[in-house]
Amino acid sequence: MKAIQLKNGFGFEELTLTKLDIPTPGPKEVLIHMRAASLNYRDLVVLSGLMPIEVKFPFIPLSDGAGEIVAVGQGVTRFQVGHRVAGNFQQRFIFGNPRPGVLEESLGGPLNGVAAEYVVLHEDGVVPIPDHLTYEEASTLPIAALTAWSMLIEYGGLQAGDTVLLQGTGGVSIFGLQFSLMAGARVIITSSSNDKLERAKALGAWQTINYSEVPDWDKAALELTGGGVDHVLDVGGAATMGKSINALRTGGTVSMVGFLSGLTIPEYDVSSILQKAATVRGSQVGNRDHFEKMNRAIAHHGLHPVIDRVFPLDRIGEAFALLAEGKQYFGKIVVQI
Repeated sequence: MKAIQLKNGFGFEELTLTKLDIPTPGPKEVLIHMRAASLNYRDLVVLSGLMPIEVKFPFIPLSDGAGEIVAVGQGVTRFQVGHRVAGNFQQRFIFGNPRPGVLEESLGGPLNGVAAEYVVLHEDGVVPIPDHLTYEEASTLPIAALTAWSMLIEYGGLQAGDTVLLQGTGGVSIFGLQFSLMAGARVIITSSSNDKLERAKALGAWQTINYSEVPDWDKAALELTGGGVDHVLDVGGAATMGKSINALRTGGTVSMVGFLSGLTIPEYDVSSILQKAATVRGSQVGNRDHFEKMNRAIAHHGLHPVIDRVFPLDRIGEAFALLAEGKQYFGKIVVQI
């Protein structure tokens, strides 16, 4: 089978298209013919060697993929050959709140990922995908969609009439836009590109803010809402967290779902958290129960993920370069396998 591996270490130059034996599923495992995988910022951090995890080389990257079950091991009861599925990012995170060690069970690092024609997963770490989605669309769900769903719907308790502030137009934010609209909420979305803001408007955003033209986007959000937003999905991390909290109404919630600008905030003044009575919640994506609920909602509403570009597997380096550049895509980047 074809697979992408990091042979001897981290870095773009280590991405290698190789041939491996097709694995055999053991007890309670399924063999998935992967048809598509999507890229997340996390994959770029892993590729760069900056993620604080240990991986064994040669290593197969990418956390998110979708395909068809072609064989099952002894004792499998949840699936049959022919079922269309995706892997849950954290393989043994089935229900409830995150627990110690859950990140050690993550696809695409420390565990081998899904950038391969065939992948074996435990049946407990697999979910059915909505019938109306292509494999390319379904491959975008495990991290980007589930992060937005878990933070807004499951943990955030998003209600009709709430206002959500989204940063940028990458995968998590665009899914956040779609799920917020599904729940009857209003969305303010930020970007440095007016073209992207127009696309977000076309998808249903209530208000848009170009943060290169309006650096104090937190104050703009306060003015637009007359007091602050209910929820913020913060993808920026260190450089945006302060303004995210400032943009909240009293009692609002910031969900930290990314760290594009870094993780360390030197000498941060926490008084705004106290004054706002704010909730600040970190994300570990979501459990399998949330994933299955989300997929039922996606199927019921006929939602389609927004994909910017699809690359063949042998051009995965170009896909990573597009992701790393950061400004030239809207929604998700996908590779066909």
